[in-house]
Amino acid sequence: MSLDDLPPRTRQRLVRDSGLPRSERAPPAVAKITRAEELRLQLADDIVRGALAPGAPLDETEIAKRFNVSRTPVREALRQLAASGLIEARAHRGAVVARPSVDRLTGMFEAMAELEGLCAGLAAQRMTPVERQRLEAIHEELRNLSHAGNPERFHEVNERFHNAIYAGAHNAYIAEITLATRVRVQPFRRAQFRNLGRLAKSHAEHDRVVIAILRGDKAGAASAMKAHIELVRGEYEIYAVSV
Repeated sequence: MSLDDLPPRTRQRLVRDSGLPRSERAPPAVAKITRAEELRLQLADDIVRGALAPGAPLDETEIAKRFNVSRTPVREALRQLAASGLIEARAHRGAVVARPSVDRLTGMFEAMAELEGLCAGLAAQRMTPVERQRLEAIHEELRNLSHAGNPERFHEVNERFHNAIYAGAHNAYIAEITLATRVRVQPFRRAQFRNLGRLAKSHAEHDRVVIAILRGDKAGAASAMKAHIELVRGEYEIYAVSV
C-alpha cells in the first residue's frame, strides 16, 4: 500500500510540504489550504484563546459576513470544529461554543500519541534516504524558527514535520487515520505553542524522534514520539489555565 491508495483529499493534505520529492506531491494549486480550513483555524483560535466564550452562539450568517465568504465553507468549518469538541452542534438550534470534557480531551490525546508513535516507529524502519534528508531539513527549519519565536509559522512547519513522518511510515491506512485524528486535536496542539519557551522545548522533543528515526530505532522512535505528544497535552493544559 502506498500514498496513492489514500483518498485524493487526504493524500493532498499529507504530502503537502511533507518533504516528499516533488514528483510525489499534489499540484500546488490543489494543495492550498481551503477556505473552510482557514475558517476552522481562525474560529478555533478564538475559542481556545477565550475570545469566544463557552455557550456563545455561532450563527452561520454572521460568521459568513465577518469573513466575507458564503455559508458553505462556514458550515464545513463548524462541522470540523464539532468533531474536535470545540463547539456543540444542536439540531434546529444552531451551534454554540463548547469546551471538551476532560475525558474526551484525554481520549483524543491518548489516541494521537499511540498513532503518532506507530508512525514514527514504522518510519524508522521504512523511510528512504531522501525522506530522511527531507525530515532533517524540516527539523533544521524548526530549529531556526524556535529561535525566531514565531508560533504561527512554527505551527505551519511543525505540520510538515509530522506529515513527513506519516508519509515515511509507508502505510496509507495508518497515515489516513492519524491525519484524521490530528485534525480533531489540532486546535489544542496549536494553542500550546503560545506558552513561553514552548518552541524550543518542542524542537528538543522532535530531536529525540529524529535521532531515533535516523538510527533505525523503531522502539526508540515510537517511545520518543509518544512522550512528545503526552508533553503537548500537558502544555495545552498549562495554556488553558492561563487564558
